[in-house]
Amino acid sequence: MIIYDLSCDNAHRFEGWFRSAEDFEAQLAQHIVRCPQCDSDDVRRVPSAVAIGGAHAEPAAVPVSSNARAGTATALMPAGEQIAAAYRQLIRAIMENSEDVGNAFADEARKIHYNEAPERSIRGQATPDECEALRDEGIEIMNLPALGDEDLQ
Repeated sequence: MIIYDLSCDNAHRFEGWFRSAEDFEAQLAQHIVRCPQCDSDDVRRVPSAVAIGGAHAEPAAVPVSSNARAGTATALMPAGEQIAAAYRQLIRAIMENSEDVGNAFADEARKIHYNEAPERSIRGQATPDECEALRDEGIEIMNLPALGDEDLQ
């Protein structure tokens, strides 16, 4: 596994994990590598802090919260805008790679599960009772909030 430091044309920095350098280049050429903050596919590799600093560089100062000093774990979470951008990217990927079966979701999920319909990724609407019944039958589903096109912009 290779980890690259990346940046988009809007100067957002992020990390990408790839099987090989060739895998990175192939994904880049297919515009699969996208910025999680703004969804730009104009992405390039940038030097990592390790590569810039070298072996003799002093480690960068990392702010320590009062909780960390007390021995509890802390984490810096991305800003709300970054989380929303990543969520929009996830929803777009689901929409692009699944078939919308609308209100027939529960029936179609059963048909796929019982090999009565071709196996494929589907999305649609189901009531809470239908979702519970599907799970009881061993059919794995994921609930996502309903989003309109305006939410994905």
